[in-house]
Amino acid sequence: MFQRRPLQLATRLLNAAQRHTRSAGVQSFITVDDDQVRRSAADIDERIRAGDGSSLGPLAGVVMGIKDTLCTQGLRTTAGSRMLENYTPPYDATSVGRLRKADMLLAGKCNCDAFAMGSTTEASDYHVTRNPWDQNRVPGGSSGGSAAAVAAGQCIATLGSDTGGSIRQPASFCGVVGIKPTYGRVSRYGLIAYASSLDCVGPLARCVEDAAAVLNVISGHDKADATSSTQDIPDFTQGLEPRESLQSRPLQGVRIGVVQQMMGEGVAEGVTAAVDRACRHLESLGAELLEVVVPSLELGTPAYYVLATSEASSNLARYDGIRYGLSSAGEKQELKALYRNTRGTGLNAEVKRRILMGTHALSAGFIDAYYKRAQQVRTLIRQGFHDALQQVDVLIGPAAPTPAFELGTVINDPLTMYKNDVLTVGLNLAGLPAVAVPCGFDDKTASNPLPVCVQIMGRAFDEARLIKVAHVFEQTADFAFGIPDSCSQNGRI
Repeated sequence: MFQRRPLQLATRLLNAAQRHTRSAGVQSFITVDDDQVRRSAADIDERIRAGDGSSLGPLAGVVMGIKDTLCTQGLRTTAGSRMLENYTPPYDATSVGRLRKADMLLAGKCNCDAFAMGSTTEASDYHVTRNPWDQNRVPGGSSGGSAAAVAAGQCIATLGSDTGGSIRQPASFCGVVGIKPTYGRVSRYGLIAYASSLDCVGPLARCVEDAAAVLNVISGHDKADATSSTQDIPDFTQGLEPRESLQSRPLQGVRIGVVQQMMGEGVAEGVTAAVDRACRHLESLGAELLEVVVPSLELGTPAYYVLATSEASSNLARYDGIRYGLSSAGEKQELKALYRNTRGTGLNAEVKRRILMGTHALSAGFIDAYYKRAQQVRTLIRQGFHDALQQVDVLIGPAAPTPAFELGTVINDPLTMYKNDVLTVGLNLAGLPAVAVPCGFDDKTASNPLPVCVQIMGRAFDEARLIKVAHVFEQTADFAFGIPDSCSQNGRI
């Protein structure tokens, strides 16, 4: 769990962040708020010395980064896009506000693909974030900056958002823990929308217990978000025992379904080998492994990209040069010219591509063939997960079909990039939770072994069970974890 050495810890992590913000570094952040972090850390230090520690929140002194799609009062929020380059929100996202009340220290805003549209963080309008394990490779996306910041030792934890795998895939590429909660578990208020029926806010951290502690703080109903759930919130850290306190077979009686569609064609040999080893380890801990098929899961990617882009085309219509964001209204011009100039300047190629795809899917003559049909597929996938989870307690599969790939490999090949989401989008369509946890390394396709994560998936609002299984695995699987060599001496604690 977290340690309270606020000012000392904040200084070391900020130094690491600054080293990795240079052009030759990881570049996890768009904006770093050094002065505010140091002032807040010094204040917490003073309260501890004065004997006022009992009033501190559960995240006191914990240095965190926030994905730049989440609004932060008084701190620039760009969503990785030039469209919002000069936007400073007058309010906090609900999840950020709850973290502040818990005395979190906000280091800054993490880089991301513009408007969360991408799988590599190369589609940011500011700079490319690099993977701390190999700076010639991508960190994943769209929460790549959030995952890289944790892996590089720049933050204890971060927040990301997951629309189709944007927490779990970068967690896998960077070898950290990521939690995609049940849709509605965490408020979306203050999250700059991509696809409103799919977006989820969740934590990334070095270990399961830290991620669970952050999830404790950000979960819960929010009257500002009509889609947030009123379900009771358990203590997600309860019962997470250290290795020495675990029984010899701590997962005795737990039924784990290995999703067969996630282990076949298209998944790299090294990823399959790492997941197979993780499954054997879970079996040695007492779990019963079963082969499971989720009907219609293979239809998830085309359905997802119809639904997500359709919602995006609606959500991003507000950026017109009049109401929100960048404006080219410096000269007198016709309305269509204003729209064209503003969006031509403020939106990058990937964002435009997805808006066009969504607008086409919603247009007259095509809405029945694409949008409505995708909604029907969504229902089938949701039912498929429901049926599979009647047989087992949790499901398991890789969080990404490959390890981190080289920079520039897929950014100009959209179809290949979209296929990288094949293992994650189904959970978003079904609204179900998952925990991505490191399970080893792919030593088949890279000169240096690269991290791999499994995702442990479950029933709606059953995050506590997933976290417990992931924690037991983490505590007992020494083969699964590591620290990037480039970060071992760069401010890690």
